[in-house]
Amino acid sequence: MKVERTKEDVINLVKENDVKFIRLQFTDIFGVLKNVAITVDQLEKALANECMFDGSSIEGFARIEESDMYLRPDPDTFAIFPWRSQSGKVARLICDVYTSDGKPFEGDPRYILKKMVSKAQSMGYDQFNVGPECEFFLFLTDNEGKPTTITHDNAGYFDLGPIDLGENARRDISMILDEMGFEIEASHHEVAPGQHEIDFKYTDALTAADAILTFKLVVKVMAQRHGLHATFMPKPIAGISGSGMHTNISLFKDGSNAFCNGSDRNNLSEEAYNFIGGLVKHISSITALTNPTVNSYKRLIPGYEAPVYVAWSAQNRSPLIRVPACRGNSTRLELRNPDPTCNPYLALAGILAAGLDGIENKLEAPEPVNKNIYEMSINERKRQKIVSLPADLNEAIKNMGKSALVKEVLGDHIFNKFITAKNEEWNAYRTQVTQWELDSYLTKY
Repeated sequence: MKVERTKEDVINLVKENDVKFIRLQFTDIFGVLKNVAITVDQLEKALANECMFDGSSIEGFARIEESDMYLRPDPDTFAIFPWRSQSGKVARLICDVYTSDGKPFEGDPRYILKKMVSKAQSMGYDQFNVGPECEFFLFLTDNEGKPTTITHDNAGYFDLGPIDLGENARRDISMILDEMGFEIEASHHEVAPGQHEIDFKYTDALTAADAILTFKLVVKVMAQRHGLHATFMPKPIAGISGSGMHTNISLFKDGSNAFCNGSDRNNLSEEAYNFIGGLVKHISSITALTNPTVNSYKRLIPGYEAPVYVAWSAQNRSPLIRVPACRGNSTRLELRNPDPTCNPYLALAGILAAGLDGIENKLEAPEPVNKNIYEMSINERKRQKIVSLPADLNEAIKNMGKSALVKEVLGDHIFNKFITAKNEEWNAYRTQVTQWELDSYLTKY
């Protein structure tokens, strides 16, 4: 999926494909995709890094007195939107954000991930590979086209049509992604009614983060064309499984998988164990990045296959970190708590930072937990020193606020803006009176 292009390549592709409009894309600190649309006549100006926008109106960006920002398109991210009109096509370029004095903007999430990737490279690692598994729900819409929470099917894991009514939408999504350069590895119905998963091949972290944002856009657009509403909300319906984004990760050094050691009982290298040690140490501090919404923690509860307990295993799926059976260059760790509401740039930066800290400081991984943790008693978990992930967004933000590692990774700007915004989100949530409270207390008291 990684393609290297020059600015001249982009100009030639635009001419060859009769592209008329370009969307210059970037994200705010919460991973919400933004864009500035330009005509093809402005492309050379944009590629010369002369496209300016007002950053003061973007969540978490700059104050009004320092709001002039410049978009620098990454030629490698050029892609044509296949679902748009084939007469006068629309393409996109993902951009880095720079300040008016020509420096990378400290509030640009893509810049934060690029910095962490550079640190890994300075430690001798060629590439931090990421393979995301993005889950989502497809819901029916009402007569006005507004989304409902009525699932479009009652199918289950790996079911197929005619029970799986989303099969056509999922096929079209996969075909569009294929046209945009994705290598789709799997596409299937998930456990819950109306829930789906499409997995694409692992790639380097920056390309993977770009791909996650593109994936979410394509899913929403194509679902709408099928008269459905797609949501990546982690837990839209109580009582059924929520949507996660299991994240497969590995480090490569000198072209080989640095996590692999064929003589080890788990086929894991010392670096892999140290990476696990770093994740275990820091996971509660980066959970606000991997699970950034109030709703994220409605998914992270026992009983619905979501990870709750901080442990790892090569033999069962209940811990936070799983080592899949694949070995050799396919050796990897699967971190199971992230969900698709995360900003992928910040989440991957946090994950990589935690793992590299484990490697730098030779943090030992705890003993693997090969028993189903959900079936353990509280005392059993205490004896094995198995702790839980943060129970809610409030706890996650407090943990993040005390983390020197996260502050160093994000920088003061994003660190402070993120915590302030998420505290406001939590306070807005906790002051609400829910339907559950009314149902439970209104007539009882």
